[in-house]
Amino acid sequence: MKITRGTKHFKGPLPHPVVALGNFDGVHLGHQLIFRRVAEIAREKQGTAMVFTFEPHPLKILAPEKAPPLLTTFRQKMELIEQCGIDEVVCADFTQQFADQRPRDFAKDILVDLLGSKEIVVGYDYAFGRGREGTLSYLQKMGEEFGFAVHVIEEIRINGQRVSSSHVRELIEDGQVEEARQFLGRYYSIHSPVVHGYKTGQRIGFPTANLDTSKVQIPGTGVYAVRVIHNQKEYQGAANIGFNPTFHRDRLSLEVHIFDFHQEIYGIDLEVQFIARIRGEKEFANADELVAQIEKDIETVKSILARHTF
Repeated sequence: MKITRGTKHFKGPLPHPVVALGNFDGVHLGHQLIFRRVAEIAREKQGTAMVFTFEPHPLKILAPEKAPPLLTTFRQKMELIEQCGIDEVVCADFTQQFADQRPRDFAKDILVDLLGSKEIVVGYDYAFGRGREGTLSYLQKMGEEFGFAVHVIEEIRINGQRVSSSHVRELIEDGQVEEARQFLGRYYSIHSPVVHGYKTGQRIGFPTANLDTSKVQIPGTGVYAVRVIHNQKEYQGAANIGFNPTFHRDRLSLEVHIFDFHQEIYGIDLEVQFIARIRGEKEFANADELVAQIEKDIETVKSILARHTF
């Protein structure tokens, strides 16, 4: 899959471009349905399956105080999009100027003149242009004027709940990673570099990899059964997310004890997949009580992971 960052770097024209439009944070089941429909149409027409997206998240520019933590890093988002059969991604720089485009200007300048779109695929709640003034019906009118077809993917629901990035984020914030998996179609995972921590785990006999928590949505505090991917190899582990109340820390940390692992990995990116939350964060009277609980947690985690097929 080819990735072009910045519209000025895009080189066209391409054969019969079929384009998905959106931010697609999380690449949940609804997004995947859009991408697979794009790929399906492109194959039928011997065309190009494309995604037009943007970075950063619009709220980072329009209302920074309301900008949510991301569910996926840019790299992870691209990997997930590629898995859905997309050939080409164009990622625009989301600036105030970009946000201020009138819907008609976006349709003509971006969809037609830049991308050469022949067919557009969007979700049922898609809106575009300044202040989200561009409705679906307006996009369809633009299609009639400029000669591109518009396909709308209807909402999907799981157990009566609409699939959306905001709902997935709420589940993850609450530590409900097993429920989030139903909406994502995969285990929620974090791709992050290993950073230096307090080395508390090492001192009590359970060395941990401390991950950078600054860029993506972190699950709610507690202990989790996890799978860790390092150098394309898979390991089992237990992750603790919290403030280490036993040792009176005041900084949120994500620490992963990887079973049967003894490599030096500071600065290395790991993927941590959250399989299940086994308990909430607790404060213990002393380190001995904590060690006893960790030993129980590890047995619980191993039992859970043994029941999962990966």
